[in-house]
Amino acid sequence: MSSIQDRGASSPQLLRRANRQALLQHALATRSFTAADAMAATGLTRATVLGVCAELEGAGWLHEVSAEREEGVVQRGRPARHYALRARAAVLVGVDAGQHTLSARVADLYGHELAASRCAAHGELDGADAELGAAAAEERLDGVRSLVEDVLERAGASALPRLLTVVGVPAPVDPAGHSPAGGSAYWSAMNPGFVDALEGAVVVENDANLAVLAEHALAVTAGKAAEATEGGATDHLAALLMGERFGAGLIVDGRLLRGADGGAGEMRFLDGVLGDSRGADGVAALARRWSLEGIAAGRPSPVLGSIHASRLTAEDVFVASREGDPLAREVLSRIGGRLARIAAILSSLLGVEKVVVAGAIATAIEPVLEHSRSELPEISAPPFPELAASSLGRDVVVRGAIELALARLREDPLSLLGPES
Repeated sequence: MSSIQDRGASSPQLLRRANRQALLQHALATRSFTAADAMAATGLTRATVLGVCAELEGAGWLHEVSAEREEGVVQRGRPARHYALRARAAVLVGVDAGQHTLSARVADLYGHELAASRCAAHGELDGADAELGAAAAEERLDGVRSLVEDVLERAGASALPRLLTVVGVPAPVDPAGHSPAGGSAYWSAMNPGFVDALEGAVVVENDANLAVLAEHALAVTAGKAAEATEGGATDHLAALLMGERFGAGLIVDGRLLRGADGGAGEMRFLDGVLGDSRGADGVAALARRWSLEGIAAGRPSPVLGSIHASRLTAEDVFVASREGDPLAREVLSRIGGRLARIAAILSSLLGVEKVVVAGAIATAIEPVLEHSRSELPEISAPPFPELAASSLGRDVVVRGAIELALARLREDPLSLLGPES
């Protein structure tokens, strides 16, 4: 047990840290402020506010800015000093480490994008070959490192402190940033130790979780803009990433659900529920598989039948459907039915009010959603979840990564800036 003298000696340090934390949190929440503004927001005295602002200004985190004058208002006396966060004192980095594509974004301390970059992911994944898997993991790590350096250079931020890097991966992630083995070599290949291998403070999170954070932040912003009228944010939201695999990010009661080892939202249960050994296949995989099965069975398909099987993509199926190809229309109808069942499960089990289909496929998914909406009343009971396509496109995961980085910064800025900042 520490002595009274020890506790007394540490109290000024703890108080100084608390005061700095309060001022930084206020600065992160506003564009500029006066001492009076900060006093009202934090409860600190004027002398304390001015002293801490001076310290943070000297450390490079705050700077004095010109006050905006209201038109027609005559200024009397000495104008109050206005402070603001030095937005580019450091940067935040978000990464979407997808299976086939890597993307990254750099943002300032307010979350404004400074630069973005994208490249193909390399490395052959083969869980049966340990040597090949290790080589693929190293190539994946090198790819992300190179991409981050590239996007920092594009932002002119290579020399700036990197406060936090958030990486999204298509695998469950535990609180320490690692993916469980879980019988799936794919998970360890998708997350080959990013939390330990990348420079600085790193958070690794499931990509669908980041997608739902991005969608929720967008909904909150829209709700505020509409003064929280009907159609604004919901605290019961699911985001479905529907590329090669279905993955769900879940916000229930306003909180992100992670589960044991980060396994909440994994859709492997669909194998049993749907009676399909590949029940968790996403839109891209389903479109290819069901189209090729239909062609093999002799189903009429003048558009898809003219495309070599090795080159057939989900985009081809969507285009063929718009051109009236009967097989393509049937495939999209089946995908709509599967999506309706997934939405019904999420609504019934978790009380989800809205299901957002996210990812690159979202821009073309509306015909599928129309079928899903029509099928929901046939397979489920009201209330039915709202089904919507994301407006964030292929950037949804990297946007969510920046949202999580901002949330961590706003919650505890000193943990990232350092105790002596």
